[in-house]
Amino acid sequence: MRDPPPPGARKRLANDPKLEKSVRRLREKFYGKVNIKTATVLMRQFCNNHELACRRIILCKNDLEDTDPEDGASLDDDPVALRVVDKLEQEEEQKKQKQNDKSDEKIKLQEVAQQLKCLPLTQKNLRMFDNAEKNRIPHEDRQFSCQPCDSMWWRRVPKRKQVSRCRLCKNSYDPVPEDKMWGTAEFACPSCGHTFSGLAQMGTPSPCYRCHSPVLPSFIIPPRKNQGPRSRQQHSCFAEDCYNRREPHIPGTHCVHPRSRAKNRLPKVIYPSQEHDSTGSTVATCLSQGSLAFCNLDELILEDLKEEEAGEISN
Repeated sequence: MRDPPPPGARKRLANDPKLEKSVRRLREKFYGKVNIKTATVLMRQFCNNHELACRRIILCKNDLEDTDPEDGASLDDDPVALRVVDKLEQEEEQKKQKQNDKSDEKIKLQEVAQQLKCLPLTQKNLRMFDNAEKNRIPHEDRQFSCQPCDSMWWRRVPKRKQVSRCRLCKNSYDPVPEDKMWGTAEFACPSCGHTFSGLAQMGTPSPCYRCHSPVLPSFIIPPRKNQGPRSRQQHSCFAEDCYNRREPHIPGTHCVHPRSRAKNRLPKVIYPSQEHDSTGSTVATCLSQGSLAFCNLDELILEDLKEEEAGEISN
């Protein structure tokens, strides 16, 4: 007989953020059409290899029946996988309660494959299969803000589910509209052709460092680990309350530079995000809930899963 596990070993085994991340990503690739137990069994069978799991589903081989999760035999001796299944199923149940949908229907793998087989050959569906087979989830870097907490952050989020939660108040928000974003902006002067960067908000002109003509920002640059050397040019813009105002100034406008905001006792948030109205139509996922400037994608997902577990324990 084997010696009993040391104290605390079961607790350590019960946490596998890597498996949970893999199950979430697999379900997101097929828009939630693969149920939790099936996704967990596939991730265990293929050692979190998304390419093999996606091919197994797409090809719909007859031997897929041995992964049917209804009997649960594949997971009976796997407490780590069972904990992941329980956690994700609880999340799904909470969504159903919010929608007052008390149906307990479970989609089997063969039914899922049949649904996928009958999908029309539209560009959207072909893109879904192509991205799933290549282990890709299309994403965007978006800016979010919380007015009550006076907080702003950037997240890498799926294109089809652009939502992020504030770490201070835990409320979920939609991204800041692209024409209202602010931060480090890229400029291209139409007068002299000079390109430069500086703090600004979309739609608000700033003077060119070379010819001093007013230039509108082309886009806002998301934060990165290595953004290169800082510009030696001092900030200056046409905002009425800029600490280094350029004339002729534009009445009623506000400077986005932190020095100007602090001097005028203005909040950090320039434009607040709208609270997210969840319809429950997308799979729970967290491509990123951390700062883009400091972590890579996998680190952010693992960090979020640990944070969620800590929140459950504290509650």
